[in-house]
Amino acid sequence: MDHDAMDLTEARYELVISVDARRSGEYDDVDKQRMRERIYRVLEAAFTHAKVARDAVHMEDRGDGVLLSVAGRIAVTRLLGLWMVEVHENLRDENRGLRVPLGLRVGMHVGPVRHDGRGISGRAVDLACRLADSPLARRLLDAERADLVLVTSQSLYEDVVSSGGKFIEPAHYSSARLELKEGEVTAWFHLPGRPAPEIPTAAPAAPDTDRADDARGTDDVDDARGTDDVDDARRVDGEDRADGPGAHYTVHGDMSQHSDNVYQQPVHIGRITGDAGRQKG
Repeated sequence: MDHDAMDLTEARYELVISVDARRSGEYDDVDKQRMRERIYRVLEAAFTHAKVARDAVHMEDRGDGVLLSVAGRIAVTRLLGLWMVEVHENLRDENRGLRVPLGLRVGMHVGPVRHDGRGISGRAVDLACRLADSPLARRLLDAERADLVLVTSQSLYEDVVSSGGKFIEPAHYSSARLELKEGEVTAWFHLPGRPAPEIPTAAPAAPDTDRADDARGTDDVDDARGTDDVDDARRVDGEDRADGPGAHYTVHGDMSQHSDNVYQQPVHIGRITGDAGRQKG
């Protein structure tokens, strides 16, 4: 068997990084091109400053984002630490003076990855993409008015983040349970430059990527809903119901329905505005 054939059958253990732009459906054709250029400037400059060789990085364009995998010879701590710091700082520089700041959701997971002539595949790839695209990642980015949210898998947190390291602060991560297509998983959320984010006790379900709405893209679906999500969540069977022990909630996503929920801490769904939305000192 030649070397190329072996590459198609053998999986490489790599770090997978999924990068998605916030609300990409709101950009027109001209602005979307500029948005894409900004994403690549941010990522490529971060790789340069973190001294990650370009031949160690596989990069695929996803229209409103980028899918990457980094060879196992590069320390994962460098990507979670210095590289993420550089991405955040580069993104802040790009956003200075922009009327609509660019927001990025980054999902990370380490696992077996298969390469072929068209790109990469494997469960590790699927999970990284699901984490970046999770409704909770979207809500945190908006509610916290942040430029960037990082979501890591449970195994990546346990194996790397929890031990800390240069620019890696495990105390600044918060965990949440997510209901994905593949099942329920634990994910860890981090807003670079900020304390650990507050996570609702009941995290929203992930969107069903097989639904017909995907023809428009998941960002377009969220944009169409806008802030009406909160009102819709309280409206069941065509009528409004008051909050209380018997209240029912429907969470947009895989049509999951939750009843008689009991929350153990204050819960916020949607955008925080006014004094309540300011970062605590």
